[in-house]
Formats: sequence, structure tokens, C-alpha cells
Amino acid sequence: MTNASPLPGHPHIAHRDGALHVEGLGLEALAREHGTPLFVYSKQWMLDALAAYQRGFEGRSALICYAMKANSSLGVLRVFAEAGCGFDIVSGGELARVLAVGADPAKIIFSGVGKTRAEMRQALAAGIACFNVESEAELDVLNEVALAEGRRAPISIRINPNVDPKTHPYISTGLKGNKFGIAHDRAVEAYRHAAKLPGLEVVGIDCHIGSQITEASPYLDACDRVLDLVEAIEAAGVPIHHLDFGGGLGIDYNGEVPPKADALWQQLLARLDARGFGQRKLVIEPGRSLVGNAGVCVTEVLYTKPGEDKNFCIVDAAMNDLPRPAMYQAFQKIVPLRIRAGDAPTYDVVGPVCESGDWIGRDRALNVVAGDLLAVLSAGAYCMSMASNYNTRGRAAEVLVSGRSATLIRRRETMEDQLRSEQIEGRSA
Repeated sequence: MTNASPLPGHPHIAHRDGALHVEGLGLEALAREHGTPLFVYSKQWMLDALAAYQRGFEGRSALICYAMKANSSLGVLRVFAEAGCGFDIVSGGELARVLAVGADPAKIIFSGVGKTRAEMRQALAAGIACFNVESEAELDVLNEVALAEGRRAPISIRINPNVDPKTHPYISTGLKGNKFGIAHDRAVEAYRHAAKLPGLEVVGIDCHIGSQITEASPYLDACDRVLDLVEAIEAAGVPIHHLDFGGGLGIDYNGEVPPKADALWQQLLARLDARGFGQRKLVIEPGRSLVGNAGVCVTEVLYTKPGEDKNFCIVDAAMNDLPRPAMYQAFQKIVPLRIRAGDAPTYDVVGPVCESGDWIGRDRALNVVAGDLLAVLSAGAYCMSMASNYNTRGRAAEVLVSGRSATLIRRRETMEDQLRSEQIEGRSA
């Protein structure tokens, strides 16, 4: 293959000889084999993204936990488990998934504001590393569950530092108006209370301020506020063994230039060193930045529909496959698998779901006809993990590409799959 033109921000996705490839494989051939919509992921992109974090923490005691809510497909989880990652989970279902791919329970962190007693028991039985507790009420419930199970639950408390991450309000988690964590001014008292509970073992402190963060300053501000708290908590007689700074580093969707992971964490480590915390164990929880730009969604153009005010390009992917535009008014680049010469009219790219909110991209210049294939970029995070069966649509297939080989890591969901768990008047559907 010659004449490779990698897409900006996507070094393993390139037009080669006029056709779009992920690593060494053409997307057209994958679409013919597996149908559309189809998610395709670059394994090398994931490993390269992880390597940047590993470089940033070289020589330090650090645990990198993949925040699997970004993409919880088993094939993706296996990539990170084999690379030595831990995992940040937010449900009992996510715990079952990571255990199914052979994850080390001692590298699992359990976050989330609404853990149930059943989930707490499940995680205690597995022997996870830490619960990130998000309310004072949760401390008491977890203590009760742990004592009933004859165990002590390792915990850190998630602190809400009231730092603005400068991102979309739906994915901002560190402001005082958000539901996450314990307020900064309640932290010392919460730690005093936790230290007195016999079913709990205080091991750390946690902070996560949001997602798709593209500047270093919010991290540095949050770091300083957390370190101030650690000093106060330890002065109150409660030792803190690890510092968890969460994740949230952004990716390039439309020309954003977030800090490189290794450079960002070197800045934070310098701040830790300057304040005497450089030898503490560190935990981080990246998600989107490890998978977001690794993935594309291939979709077929069904119709082009000219209108008085808008031209529409109707594709077979929809808001149930790619929910971010509908949920967050998010931008994802859309490129043809084959570039056609000539004028490119402006279209709104929309799906077949019966909702005006079912759009993939607005005002996109595309020279396309029915039957053409398009790639929606930056589809590795918060797409398949948030997919649904709305309009009784089956979930898409997923393929993992490594070099010139491809593995089907999720087959396309069938109608039988959807009906299997339902009943009509007491009998199976």
C-alpha cells in the first residue's frame, strides 16, 4: 500500500491508495464481511495511548486503571488486562466483565455514587483494591455490609474539590453542584468518621473533576486542593496511603489539543514533589483518552434527501449506535471511505431513528450517493458502551484490528437476541 495519508489525531487511520484503512486493513472489506453499522478499533492506538501514561509514571509507584465505562467490550478489556492495567468500575456488571477477561481483582477500583449492597458484597468477595466512596451515607452502609461478610473494606473517599474542568456540563463532575463525591469542607470530618468504623480500612483519597478536559490547569488546581486536604486529614490522625487523581483527559474530536498524557502527569508529579508527596502511591483512571480515537463507526449512506432549508444524508447508523451527538451536541468527524472528486454539498448526516434528535453530524460537506460508506471518527469511547435497542434496532458488530489481522469481538445482535428475555402472556416470546 502506498500514498498513505493519516487522518489528523488518528495516526493508525489513513487513506491509502484512496481507501480508508485502520492499521493494515481496509474498512470497505471489513464492512462487506461484517455489515454496517460496524465499529472498528485499532489495537495499536490503544497501546500507544497507554504507553504515554506509562512513560509519564516511569520510576513511580502508580496504578493505571482503565475507566471501562468508556468502552466495556470484552475484546477491548482484554487488550488492557494483558497490558497490565487495572480497572475503574462503576457497577457490579462491570466487575463481572473485567473478571471475565482475567483482570487482577487487586487492581480494581470501584467508583460510583449508587453502589448497592449486593454490589458491595460482590466486590468484597472478589477482593478488589479499593472502594471510592462518594457519600457519608455510603460509608455507613459499606461498613455494615463488610462486617456482615466478616471483612474490612478498603476505601478512599472521593472529594468534590469545586474545580471547573471547563468541559460540557453533563460530563463535569467536580463542581459543588454535581452529584459526585463529598464536599471539600466535609472531607476531614468524613475521614474521621470512616477511621472509626470497624468494617472499613482507609487507604486513600480520590478526586475526579470531569471528562474531555483539554487544559492542564484544572488538574493542577484540583491537585493542590487534594494535597491541602491530605495534610489536614493526616493532621487529624488518619493516614492516607494513595492519591487517586481520576482521569478525564480529552482527545482530538475537532482540532482540540489536549496535553499529552506523559507531559501532563510530569507536571502533576512536579507539583507533588514540590509539596513532599512524590513518594506516595498514585492511582489514575483514564478512559476516553485510551480508546476514543482508536475507533471508527462505518455506516452506509441509504439516501440523500434535498430540502428547502437542509440537505439530509440518511445513513444506517443512528443515535442508538452513536448517542454522543444527541446527548451532548457532540462533534465527531465524518469522512468517506473513498474520496470522490467533484462538488461536495452540505448535509446534515442523520440516522433512521424516529426522532429529530437522531443526528450524527450537522452541516458536513460530503460528495456522496446512496451506497457509499462513511466513517464516523473518534467512536471508540462512549458509543458502543452507551448503545441501546431503541426502535428495536440491534447493536452493531465490533472488530479489533491488529496490523493486518482482524478479530470479531462482538457479533451483530439479532432479533432473536432481543426477544430472548421477553415473555408474552406467560410464555417465551
